[in-house]
Amino acid sequence: MKKKIAILGSTGSIGKITLDIIRQNKNYFEIKLLSTNKNIKMLIRQAKLFNVKNLIVTSKIHYEILKKKNRNKNIKIYNNFLSFNKIFNSKLDYVMSSITGIAGLEPTIKIIKHTKSIGIANKETIICGWNLIIKQLKKNNTSFVPIDSEHFSIYSLNNGFVTSQIEKIFITASGGPFLNFNTKKLNMINPSKAVQHPNWKMGKKISVDSATLMNKVFEVIEAQRIFNLKKKFFEILIHPKSYLHSIIKYKNGTSKLLIHDTTMKIPIFNYVCRDLKHKLNTNKINFNVLNNLELQKPINKQFPLLKMLNKIPENISLFETILISANDELVENFLNGNIKFNQIPKILFKIVNLKEFKKFKYKKPKNFKQIIKLNKYVRLKTLNQCIV
Repeated sequence: MKKKIAILGSTGSIGKITLDIIRQNKNYFEIKLLSTNKNIKMLIRQAKLFNVKNLIVTSKIHYEILKKKNRNKNIKIYNNFLSFNKIFNSKLDYVMSSITGIAGLEPTIKIIKHTKSIGIANKETIICGWNLIIKQLKKNNTSFVPIDSEHFSIYSLNNGFVTSQIEKIFITASGGPFLNFNTKKLNMINPSKAVQHPNWKMGKKISVDSATLMNKVFEVIEAQRIFNLKKKFFEILIHPKSYLHSIIKYKNGTSKLLIHDTTMKIPIFNYVCRDLKHKLNTNKINFNVLNNLELQKPINKQFPLLKMLNKIPENISLFETILISANDELVENFLNGNIKFNQIPKILFKIVNLKEFKKFKYKKPKNFKQIIKLNKYVRLKTLNQCIV
């Protein structure tokens, strides 16, 4: 029997890799749903290639365009995630949740009850709404696998979520394109240089987060939530080649590490094909890199946003939404040429230190609408700082 799967954000990088893996194992999967925000040309190509009968387009304008253009009566097109109840009459085997940003939170929470297993490749969803997600996972007996390469490696090394014997977890960072850059010249960095990641092919936003190392701050918070460990258990290490993804040191004196090539195909394959006895064709182990891992501790002067970890509460709170939202707005303004690269940490610290936001460190998210509302307010507040 074919495995039933839905892909949220199928036109993004994670969605496209997932579809490529499914294409190579086409006889074993039935895709029940694909979704996009506005890339309707790619979405309809994907639907035809994989014979998908249900599509969601969240942009109202692009939804209307596709509805008018679509002449295939077998393909049903929806505009929102309330449609899940119409689309799914039985539980899916897998869901790949890869819609970027806060926009991925609502569909992730809503689709959990419709699947036996969900893989989440969205930092914002886990960081801002983990308590809402875990509630739905338990309620619906749905298993969860983190897809982000660092968290997938921790998950794999640790046989899922067994954490009682862990002494320390080291999360690696490439250091981005400005690892050895003169800190006095950070104000001269332009967007075209900031998005040139040395190892990974990623979107512009996450590439900038990699350049500031904000992505590692997010990954520590994400790992805290997923594995239910305090911040003291985590340490960030610079590893320029991005070949080693994490190290776990155990209380019994042993340590484990996980290596793989810089491709998201590996964690995705190990999620969607874990029940199939298939092989993923990969490169041989790179012993040249293993013989020279170049591990080093990051320098705060080079990456001032690492100090942001001191601001994060140990417990789940709405403060994480403030951090995510302000950073998103700052990166967008940098990419649009409104602020300089070295202004990102300066303004971000200014925003999270505002008195009106301190109370949110002690408030848990109640629902995704609360998170989305706060996200909009913080982004507007941050935008005002960018146009002063």
